[in-house]
Amino acid sequence: MSFAQKLAKLPLGTFRGQAHGKDWIVTRAHVANGKGEKLVAEALDGSDYISLNLYHLAAGDLLKPCEMSQAKVRAFVADLTVSD
Repeated sequence: MSFAQKLAKLPLGTFRGQAHGKDWIVTRAHVANGKGEKLVAEALDGSDYISLNLYHLAAGDLLKPCEMSQAKVRAFVADLTVSD
């Protein structure tokens, strides 16, 4: 499953999840009239933060992490599971 597919399977709005052995509060939203997505997450213990935008362009998806590496946000989304 691609990064964009995994991100698209996450619920819109705010939800709780687990990644890398931590509990997170996560918010996912559409931006740019649905041509992009934003994800912001904060570890509930305050130890980490994730922020990214993914733009769906004619030339392909463009991932723009906010002041962190693409590897970090890709690993987070790959490991993220939604809490019940």
